[in-house]
Amino acid sequence: MTTEHNPVHHTQKIKVLFRQLIGHLREDIGKITDSKAQAMFETSAEVLTGLVKAFDDYEERAEPAWRAGPRKASGTRRKPPGRANNLG
Repeated sequence: MTTEHNPVHHTQKIKVLFRQLIGHLREDIGKITDSKAQAMFETSAEVLTGLVKAFDDYEERAEPAWRAGPRKASGTRRKPPGRANNLG
């Protein structure tokens, strides 16, 4: 598989961008005085940290969902959650 077609090549590049953004958000927390904005920036940094972990887990096949092979079509379609009928 060429580098361009290797998903790990892309996940690693995206993680670099996430980490840069996390750093920028945390730096800016010290530059602003609005406590709600500070909380939003910190929450955003935490969410992105969670995404970095998810990308790490994908790369390491650390979660069952990342280890499983492709799913086979069962021939039946499931209804979307919360839709008991097609009247909606």
